[in-house]
Amino acid sequence: MDLAMMREAFTKSGLSREDLQEDPVAQFEQWFCDAEGSGMRMPNAMSLATVAGNGQPSLRTVLLKYFDTQGFVFFTNYGSRKARELDGQKRAALLFPWLGLERQVHITGRVERVSTAESAKYFLSRPHGSQIGAWVSEQSSPISSRQLLMAKFAEMRQKFRSGEVPLPSFWGGYRVLPEAFEFWQGREHRLHDRFLYSLQPDGRWGIERLAP
Repeated sequence: MDLAMMREAFTKSGLSREDLQEDPVAQFEQWFCDAEGSGMRMPNAMSLATVAGNGQPSLRTVLLKYFDTQGFVFFTNYGSRKARELDGQKRAALLFPWLGLERQVHITGRVERVSTAESAKYFLSRPHGSQIGAWVSEQSSPISSRQLLMAKFAEMRQKFRSGEVPLPSFWGGYRVLPEAFEFWQGREHRLHDRFLYSLQPDGRWGIERLAP
């Protein structure tokens, strides 16, 4: 299939150095609010890139659950492939593809597990069915059928029918501690605006424009 003629002109906006906040988290929050206010579906959906011990990268979409100056937090099964790769390499990349606004944000940095208390606080806020689902799925493991999965779901729903669903020991959160942010704004003629924030040794953020 030849896709050479699938082209899009980027004309919505531009990005200059004067537009940028000095703090990349504040800049991210500004753009996130723009994405949310635009009516975009799931602006907190982000691509998460990890690397296995043999150097093979992998990529999937997960949901950002909260962020602050400490980092960007998401949750998963600690037995999943992404968790094994995160625990092994302790580094990750995130991408927010806000294409409706002709924007992307790319974040790279170190990774750490959040505390059990932090995971429990979020877990208890999840819908009841999602809490049970966390107990049911041995994420990334082969299964013989969906029927088996649903049978296990029914079993666990019965088990927890009369009480609070506890946090599984094999489930919790990761925090990406950013070392670099790139803010990308599409422009005409593929002459996009790109700005890179890099964490400096003194804890401040350097900002530089990148060629498109």
